[in-house]
Amino acid sequence: MAEFQKPAYITELGESYIGNSLELLETLEDESINLVMTSPPFALQRKKAYGNEDQAEYIDWFTQFAVLVKKKLKQDGSFVVDFGGAYMKGVPVRSLYNFRVLIKLVDEVGFHLAEDFYWFNPSKLPSPIEWVNKRKLRVKDSVNTVWWFSKTEFPKSDITKVLAPYSDRMKKLIEDPEKFYEAKERPSGHNIGKSFGKDNGGSIPPNLLQIPNSEATSLYLRRCKQIGIKAHPARFPSKLPEFFIKMLTDEGDLVVDIFGGSNTTGYVAEQLNRRWKSFELSNEYVAASTLRFLPDSSTVEYLKETYENVLQGQSVSLNDPTAFELT
Repeated sequence: MAEFQKPAYITELGESYIGNSLELLETLEDESINLVMTSPPFALQRKKAYGNEDQAEYIDWFTQFAVLVKKKLKQDGSFVVDFGGAYMKGVPVRSLYNFRVLIKLVDEVGFHLAEDFYWFNPSKLPSPIEWVNKRKLRVKDSVNTVWWFSKTEFPKSDITKVLAPYSDRMKKLIEDPEKFYEAKERPSGHNIGKSFGKDNGGSIPPNLLQIPNSEATSLYLRRCKQIGIKAHPARFPSKLPEFFIKMLTDEGDLVVDIFGGSNTTGYVAEQLNRRWKSFELSNEYVAASTLRFLPDSSTVEYLKETYENVLQGQSVSLNDPTAFELT
């Protein structure tokens, strides 16, 4: 196992580290992680501030992380990855990089595709500009692919933890099935009967997750503005990791994000009483992510002090407002 390093900061349930995930994963025990939930830099044609690989090199680059993740996952653990779509350079033709990653991780690394999910972001701005806004040749790209990988065919999973609220119509049906539904045989010959009248606590969610990414007034963004720093430019909404953390883990389980960014995954895991670890290369992004965890009563001066201490390489405990440096 690789040499242990101090976390950039700790909370009651988690630890955030600055460094390369390939090295940091090696410090963990084999078969110790319940869920790796992450959103890596996408294979885009234009380089972004948060770092992204060239499409041609992306598949091999990402596979090295996947191999190590598989080693560190428990036998019933899961690996959930959010990939954004991309176009080929200079033409209105879609890249297949996210599908090629999927096939390679199954065929060569040995993962199973437990299920494919599609995250629809209704608030996403029209893109790419060239093909959508200027030439008007394509509709806006508003769906990300989210692959749920597992080590075995039967990973830990419980969809009763992520049931969707019933619609008003369904509530009326449950209250009085006879009034709203008459059992009939379908053309296929299947007789549904009166099973629709049973209250199961909610409806089974589809694999199309409609989650807007429009947190313009979130605590994290407000605090970044308060202390005059730039927020991470590619955050995913908290409800995305929340869905998978609830469905695929229990309280006390370990959740890891290998491309931590602004540490949305760690923050959600903390709220759901899961242990967590977050790995991120950028000390600026890690320092800014402390703003998610500091108390509501924190002054601007305290926010700045915490941010600067982490930025300068101190190892900080966010559990004790009076002490910064960890021993």
